[in-house]
Amino acid sequence: MSMIDQAPFIVVSGLIGAGKSTLTRQLSDHLGYVACFEPVKSNPYLEDFYKDMGRWTYPMQMHLLARRFRQHQEILWSNKPAVLDRSIYEDTIFARMHREDGVMDDRDWQTYIDHFHIMQGFLRYPDVVLYLRVTPEKALERINERARSEEQGKVPLAYLQSLYEGYEEFVEEMKRYTVVVTVDWEEYKPVSEVADLIEEASKREAKYLRSLRRI
Repeated sequence: MSMIDQAPFIVVSGLIGAGKSTLTRQLSDHLGYVACFEPVKSNPYLEDFYKDMGRWTYPMQMHLLARRFRQHQEILWSNKPAVLDRSIYEDTIFARMHREDGVMDDRDWQTYIDHFHIMQGFLRYPDVVLYLRVTPEKALERINERARSEEQGKVPLAYLQSLYEGYEEFVEEMKRYTVVVTVDWEEYKPVSEVADLIEEASKREAKYLRSLRRI
């Protein structure tokens, strides 16, 4: 199957609590795309992770890596236009942050990143990364508002601040490979406005990216 035949694939990225799931649903409905959501409720490690990060970071990251790889491949195999709530690429932000914070040791990090690089050879970059930029303070406010039991009172502001720095580096890196649309998401915007921003950026950057991929 050629690149021309492949259906468009959008990833909605951003901090925990940014509002990714809501926009994923709205955007998929607006565009007529399939919506694919982050496997939060089916994550058997999440509650334990927030209780003891040092004990559960590595198994949770490996679990998520496998789940997201399968989800990513299912999207490609289906060849249906899709909007995905967080991608496998973003998992490396969390893993790297945990390593830098000393929560994941060097041996576990090396095993994790080796697995990611093997999987990366079978992946296709999304056509668009939609980055919902919110401050760590706003993200924490929204986390508290949605009141998920596994998160309530367990996500420190310092954790979100480190994650924010990782995301800012991530979106700059992704600009080398795909269209990145950064939206100020401190205040929600109409989905039609977001869709217009994606369309404008795709038209503007598509020719440049096609040239870059031939290098």
